[in-house]
Amino acid sequence: MDTNLNRNGIRASYWLGHIVKWAFLISIAFVTLYPLIMAVLGSLKTNAELTTGATFLPTVWQFSNYATAWKQANFALFTWNSFFISTMVTIATLLIASMAAYAIDRTKFPGKKLYVALQASTMFISIGAVVLRPQFDLMVMLGLNKSLWGVIIILISSHATVYFMLIGFFKAIPRDLDEAAYIDGCNFYSVFWKIILPLLRPALAVTALFTFRGAWNEYILPLVFTMTSPKLQTLTVGLANLRYGIGAAAETQLMMAGACLSFLPILVVYMIANKSFMQVTAGAVKG
Repeated sequence: MDTNLNRNGIRASYWLGHIVKWAFLISIAFVTLYPLIMAVLGSLKTNAELTTGATFLPTVWQFSNYATAWKQANFALFTWNSFFISTMVTIATLLIASMAAYAIDRTKFPGKKLYVALQASTMFISIGAVVLRPQFDLMVMLGLNKSLWGVIIILISSHATVYFMLIGFFKAIPRDLDEAAYIDGCNFYSVFWKIILPLLRPALAVTALFTFRGAWNEYILPLVFTMTSPKLQTLTVGLANLRYGIGAAAETQLMMAGACLSFLPILVVYMIANKSFMQVTAGAVKG
C-alpha cells in the first residue's frame, strides 16, 4: 500500500513539474512573440483601424501597405546601405577581434591580467551620445563624414563584447594543438590561420550574428552621419521617416509594414547561423 502511494506521489510530482515547466515556457513564448504578432497584424490594417484599436484582426487585409512602404521609404536603396554596413562591420569585427583575442590568450607579457581587467572595466561605462561629437569631428578630419565608411569604422571599434566572447572560446581550445603545430614547423601566425581559426568557425558564426544584428539595428550613428546625405541613410533611419506621410499625418501602419520587412534579413542570418548555435550548445552540454 505504501509502495503504491509512493509511486502515485512520484508520478503526480513528475506531471506537476512538467505542467509548471510548459506553462512557464508557453508564457515566455507568448510574451516574446506578442509584440511581433501585433506588429504583423498592425501592418495589415488601415491607419484608422490601427489607431482606434477596435479590432484584433484586420477587417480588410491591407497587403498594399508593404508595397507603399517599400516605395515611400525607398527600401531598395536603404536596405542595400544597411546590408553593406552590417556586412563590412561583421567581417572586419570578426577579423580584428579574433586576432586580438588570439594574441591576448596565447601570449604572456607583464601586466596582462591588469590590461584585460582594464579592458573589461570599460564595458561597464556607458558614455552614449557624449562621444558622438568627437567621433564625428574625427571622421571630418579623415574626410569620411559623408561616407558610410565613417559609420563602419566607428561600429567596428565598439565591439568589445565580441572580443571577450572569443577569448572565452579560445580558452576551450587546447594549447597542445599549438605545440604540435610548432613542432611541425608552423609559426605564431600560421597556427592562427591554419589551426585555430578553422576550429573557431562555430564561435565566429555565433558572434557574427550578434555583430550583424547590432549593426543592422544601429540608428543614432547613421542618423548623424547621413543628415546631409539622404541617399546614404540606412533602413532604421528610413523607417523613422515612414511615420509621417505626404500629408504630414501619422501613418503608423506603414511604419509597422516597414519594420516587418526589416525583420527578414535578420531571420535569414539567424537561419544560416542556426547550425553553429546548435554546435556550440552541443559542445557546451558535452563539456
